[in-house]
Amino acid sequence: MIKIALPGPIWLASDLHLGPATPATSGAFLAFLEAARQEAAALLLPGDIFDAWIGDDVIRAAPPWLATVLTALRDTSARIPVWLGRGNRDFLIGEELATAVGAKLLPEPALLQTDAGPVLLTHGDEFCTDDAAYQQFRKMVRNPQWQAEFLAKTIPERLAMAQQARGESQAANQTKSMEIMDVNGAAIEAIFRDSGVPVLVHGHTHRPARHVLDVDGKKRERWVLPDWDCDHVSPPRGGWLIIDSDGLTFYDLETES
Repeated sequence: MIKIALPGPIWLASDLHLGPATPATSGAFLAFLEAARQEAAALLLPGDIFDAWIGDDVIRAAPPWLATVLTALRDTSARIPVWLGRGNRDFLIGEELATAVGAKLLPEPALLQTDAGPVLLTHGDEFCTDDAAYQQFRKMVRNPQWQAEFLAKTIPERLAMAQQARGESQAANQTKSMEIMDVNGAAIEAIFRDSGVPVLVHGHTHRPARHVLDVDGKKRERWVLPDWDCDHVSPPRGGWLIIDSDGLTFYDLETES
């Protein structure tokens, strides 16, 4: 497991789902980045930064909304370290994007050495093991051969495939219980046992919370990052986590804006 030493206040945000249809969310994210440049010692974005990511080559002729986000990420990485993670929507994020914005790619999972102690960070979809159909899909799209074949297609072809896959996923989710789409308790206990780390932070489930667990008689904490949506819900939804010498603290997007 790769260790990353990150002293000072660390800011974490996940599940932004940025895209051409989320201008208000993008605006909130740009303001968040500006604040991070002034107050954070490092910024970590563990997955689903984008609503869909069909390959790093899209940045070579980035549409205006994406160009603005890339510029803001580049400005941020010029001030503080920035780490990008891969989620279930943007698992094709790669070195070209990271290099273009001056960031590094997060390992999966990442073991953070923080002022609050060791923290394990990951996107979180790997813990949703009750959703067998999703896990099968996840295994397929994380396969290097599948990715190479997908990236060999044209951008319009990839866009069409991504839209089709998203539509099928949304339809399938309508028939799944919320419990199936949440993390599996045994999977969470297993990662705590395997890692020995007392704190786990993840996103993906869109169920922000702090869970205190007892695993083999030891106190463990699971912090779930919120998703962001400033375009389709009222009041806007979103927030981030700060890790510093005082511990872990949630900040709500609406309260802090």
